[in-house]
Amino acid sequence: MQVTEPSDERLLELAKIAASKAYAPYSNFKVGAALLASSGEVYTGANVENGSYGLSICAERVVVTKAVSSGELKIKKIAVVRENGEGVFPCGACRQVIWEFDDGTQVITVKEGRLIKVSINELLPEAFRLR
Repeated sequence: MQVTEPSDERLLELAKIAASKAYAPYSNFKVGAALLASSGEVYTGANVENGSYGLSICAERVVVTKAVSSGELKIKKIAVVRENGEGVFPCGACRQVIWEFDDGTQVITVKEGRLIKVSINELLPEAFRLR
């Protein structure tokens, strides 16, 4: 039985729901991410801040870690959005982490009310490579 892949809009909706669970008492900048793995499974995550700011972790790295620790090694798509529905692109560290698990991953967000979809290679054209 083939399962229907969630639409880009559905991934953004799941990311927005995830953002509502963010722990962001310092910045109040709540971000959520929804990841579609090549297996068809969907994972969600939110940013988690810390009083020692450098220990904070972005929503994208939370959801990638969640997926990888569940056995996923390929990311098809990742949607990223703030709790208020505004889009946000992954930071540089998150771009590198996403790239590690598939250099063709599609990054989905919203800009000025329009759905934007770009490949991780477009966002990080010269990724750090060991392999």
